[in-house]
Amino acid sequence: MTQHHNTQQPSRRSLLKLAGTAGLAAAVAASGTTSAAAAPAPAFAHPGLLHTQADLDRIAAKVTAGAQPYLAGWQRLTANRHAQSDWKANPQAVVYRGGSSPQNFPTLYNDVHAAYQNALRWRISGDRAHGDAARDILNAWSVTLKQVTGSADHYLAAGIQGYQFANAAELMRGYPGFDLDRFKTMMLQVFYPVCDNFLREHNGAYITNYYASWDLLALCGVFAIGVLCDDRAKVDQAVEYYRNGPGNGSLQHAIPYVHPGGLAQFQESGRDQGHTTLAVGLMGALCEMAWNQGIDLYGEDDNRFLKGAEYVAKYNLGEDVPFTRLTFQQGAPRVWSKTVDDTKPSADSRGDLRPIWAVIQNHYVNRRGLSAPYTSAMAAKVAPEGGGGDYGPNSGGFDQLGFGTLAFTRDKAAAPVPPPTAQGSPAGSASPVAQGGSPAGAASSSASPSSSPTGGSAKDLALTGSKDLLPVTGVGLLAIGGGVLALRVRARRKGAHRA
Repeated sequence: MTQHHNTQQPSRRSLLKLAGTAGLAAAVAASGTTSAAAAPAPAFAHPGLLHTQADLDRIAAKVTAGAQPYLAGWQRLTANRHAQSDWKANPQAVVYRGGSSPQNFPTLYNDVHAAYQNALRWRISGDRAHGDAARDILNAWSVTLKQVTGSADHYLAAGIQGYQFANAAELMRGYPGFDLDRFKTMMLQVFYPVCDNFLREHNGAYITNYYASWDLLALCGVFAIGVLCDDRAKVDQAVEYYRNGPGNGSLQHAIPYVHPGGLAQFQESGRDQGHTTLAVGLMGALCEMAWNQGIDLYGEDDNRFLKGAEYVAKYNLGEDVPFTRLTFQQGAPRVWSKTVDDTKPSADSRGDLRPIWAVIQNHYVNRRGLSAPYTSAMAAKVAPEGGGGDYGPNSGGFDQLGFGTLAFTRDKAAAPVPPPTAQGSPAGSASPVAQGGSPAGAASSSASPSSSPTGGSAKDLALTGSKDLLPVTGVGLLAIGGGVLALRVRARRKGAHRA
């Protein structure tokens, strides 16, 4: 029998209200500030986002020994054009994604991946030519970039490229000539405010308007920036939202239904599989970054994420999965409104392959000693995972840093690795979701009659990659097409990889 995550889900889905603003801040303050005052928060581990020093040492030793599948993953990295030491940055003062301005955001994501891939090569091989290349890219952007803007799509660039940039910088911490302080300033002034604003305001939309991946990319950005900048409040903000936040990216809203057989339904499953696998990848990145700071988001709610990953992997491997009807509101108060009624998993983009599975499989199976047959099968199918530039030239090919076969493969532990408690909040400290989806004890905000989405256009609410979408009439239908991974219809018809 299908389990609902709690009895408050239907009421949360039906509420026509804006995302909480002061309420979330109050919940974070109530849950973290008092205890922090009583006892100093532990220091952050560095490097400590997707890769720890122990990880980097393990990878280097395995590659040097020619061990598989590390060597195959290393060869995938070194063959990527972004991982070459002669890459030259092309920094922009203003990055636009969406809207009528010139769409220069590909310049950002290409440079971000070049910085990360060269940083990873330096960390593994010790080749300073790659360290110099990564440093120069990061320095060039931190001295130049002043704003990320555009339509609602600019939230995507700020979240995805924000957390990816932070990961590259974390690998370069302490490198000669890298201006870490200036880079932190850029992250705090350019990327964080956009991510924070989205989580608090949701672009003036109903709280259910944006799919889970939108929240998750913002959460990745906030968490990664918090660690890079040694800012405990930002890390706590991301963790609290993931556990109890009002939007679709919090755990029990992103994975609303638990089914028998170790499966749990993702919120975007009825939409399409491209966006669903994106949400899985973002959740995996957030959980791994948190784990490396002593916070066990992987294990929240009886390994709910594992059940969700198994569900998505099973369906994309061609097998049937159960589905519980999911109905939710889209639009914005006094602008437009539409009810989405998902009754079955979408076959659109079924079989979508992303370099996201190795990190999930290695955590649950090799760290924790749990069974994950479908996740493991998907990881094997994608291996060796590539990275940005290996999955097409459009934005979807750069939604994840990739190279998980190289970076996350680990020997199976003789005994389950216990959840970490050295940094951050102890595992299992989540508080219940309050009525209506707001954090417990938080005040909820109501929609103002004057509220409107950024830019004042209903079609900005949840539209991504409008240049590649087929023309659609009707504002409601256009907004439903939004998300992080646009369905690149024309490119797909030409046989190209979707972005």
